[in-house]
Amino acid sequence: MAIKQDYYEVLGVPRDADDDEIKRAFRKLAFQYHPDRNRDLGAEEKFKEINEAYQVLSDHEKRSRYDRYGRVDIEGGFADFGFGGLGEIFESFFGGFGTPFTQTAQRVPQTGDSLQSHLTLTFQEAVFGCRKEVEIQRVEFCPACRGTGSEPGTNPETCPDCHGTGQMKRLQQSIFGRFAHVTTCSHCAGSGAVIRNPCSQCQGRGKIRAKRKTMVEIPAGVDDGNRLRMDREGSAGLYGGPPGDLYVALSVEPHNLFSRDGSDVLYELPINFAQAALGDEVSVPSLDGKVELKIPPGTQDGRTFRFKGKGIPHVGSKGRGDLVIKLSITTPQRLDKNLRRLFEELARTLPRTEPPIDVWSGG
Repeated sequence: MAIKQDYYEVLGVPRDADDDEIKRAFRKLAFQYHPDRNRDLGAEEKFKEINEAYQVLSDHEKRSRYDRYGRVDIEGGFADFGFGGLGEIFESFFGGFGTPFTQTAQRVPQTGDSLQSHLTLTFQEAVFGCRKEVEIQRVEFCPACRGTGSEPGTNPETCPDCHGTGQMKRLQQSIFGRFAHVTTCSHCAGSGAVIRNPCSQCQGRGKIRAKRKTMVEIPAGVDDGNRLRMDREGSAGLYGGPPGDLYVALSVEPHNLFSRDGSDVLYELPINFAQAALGDEVSVPSLDGKVELKIPPGTQDGRTFRFKGKGIPHVGSKGRGDLVIKLSITTPQRLDKNLRRLFEELARTLPRTEPPIDVWSGG
């Protein structure tokens, strides 16, 4: 015959614990080991021990006999806690297996749906910033009934099924005791009220779908693929909750001269052989107008020059990137007689480059 554990040890309380200490310990352990919450092996047996210990120690007469004789015969195997025992525990921790069961419907404020729109910008608009208008379709409170859903001059009535709680509660008996199951009232859909005279404009919904135009401030320096958030420009919330947000996705058209790398603006400058060999000074376009670039003699193809602070503004902060100019030496595709004569003369003057023939010789 198995020896039962000490009930005080089972609940983890001292032998002189008062009723509140015993109740708190039981709630904590029942929450931890209840089979609906704990699927571990042995959790059900542990819960039975906790149940039995609480049934004895919470009853003054049974506790007195247990303290005196070390045992108490328990009829029925499990305590019938009703709303003061296990049902109360799960009401406290879970709100009765769902939404908290109170005397009135629980209308928790909910944020409205967020929306998304799209804007296409020119390269200049993205670099320097601008104001653009977007059109959106969002859910708003009905202006006629102000969101109540009832025809102006009337008000919603308390739901006769749930009496304004928004929930229906039923008891279920199991081997672990009685449990309170709470479900949303099907008559009022959880609102706690019914509308007898629906608003003619919104048909009792309390909201309408409307088209709205809003101005979007585009900060300087945005890039293709960026997304802007406009706080509380989305659909209306529920039960006093705030509206959702509006997200604006940006696309930037390419520029015919410039490209970008982060906050740097890139420009490729074509030059000829003479400019590269002899050097030159040329005017180069930038975001702010022309800049003067001095090309030193002997410049090689692909060389870059950087102009500090001539690039794209940093989004949300001070300063700008750089203008980066990359040189590209071009080869003339058509030569007249004079140019051909000059190039032939140059070819006789310049040393001829000979690549190695035998790549395996190591020479």
